[in-house]
Parts: sequence; structure tokens; C-alpha cells
Amino acid sequence: MSDILNRIRQTLIESSNEKTRKQSEYFFKEKVTFYGVRSATIQKISKEFFAEIKDKPKAEIFAACEKLWQSGYMEESFVACDWSERLTKKFEPSDFEILERWIKNYVNNWASCDSLCNHTVGDFVMSKKAVMPRTALRYAIEKMPDELKKQAMIK
Repeated sequence: MSDILNRIRQTLIESSNEKTRKQSEYFFKEKVTFYGVRSATIQKISKEFFAEIKDKPKAEIFAACEKLWQSGYMEESFVACDWSERLTKKFEPSDFEILERWIKNYVNNWASCDSLCNHTVGDFVMSKKAVMPRTALRYAIEKMPDELKKQAMIK
């Protein structure tokens, strides 16, 4: 997996440009590290590399996602979010602990929050809605914006 991560990083570097990096930084109050790669390009890169690992065990893909989060680069966190979202059909209740750890340790700005929480976590919570006890659902969505909460609580 380290070869894949190295290749992703090299591809991101090769796809970066200074203008995009500066434009990206403009949208954040906090310090955020960017390569300077456009969102559409990140999606393409993520999809391309996921095709190479899609048959690997979920735990191995999650470990790679963790390494991407640890880099501190926004583009790598977007790849991690995309990969984890692609695994939502394979999620089990114990995977929520991993997502919670990522939120606690790595999500520190609106973009990574939107990417992970609105997609990966949201898909995981909305997919278990029919079988999840109502109290568990309420706990899972307690910090969501009011509009999303209302939507999640619809029978």
C-alpha cells in the first residue's frame, strides 16, 4: 500500500499549480496545507487509484486512509474521504469508531468536515437508519445542522 500512497502523492505533486494552491488557501481562516490541485483532478486521481485497491480488505484501505489523513495535505484528506465513502456498503457498527477517531484527530476545518461527515459518515448513518434504534440515530445526528437532522429523523 505504501507504493500506492507514494504514487498518489507524486501524481498530486505533478498535478499541482501555485495559482490553485493560493486560491484554495484563501477560503480558510485556519492554516491549511495544499498541493494546489483542482477538485475535479483530485476526484479523478482518487478514482483511478481506488480501482487498484478496491479488492483489498477494508482494514487495509482504512489504514491507507489514515496515512493520507496524517499527511496534513487537504488533497490527501479528500482522497481518504472518497475511499472511505466508497466502502460504506461494507461498513459495520465497529467502523464508526474509526470514523470518530478521524473526526477527533484530523478534521479541523470546514472542507474536511464536509467531505467526511456529509458523505462517508452521513451515508453510513442514513444506510443503518431503518434498523438503528431511534435513540442511536438521535445520538449519531445530534451535532448535525438542524435541516439535516430533520431529514434524518423522517420515518
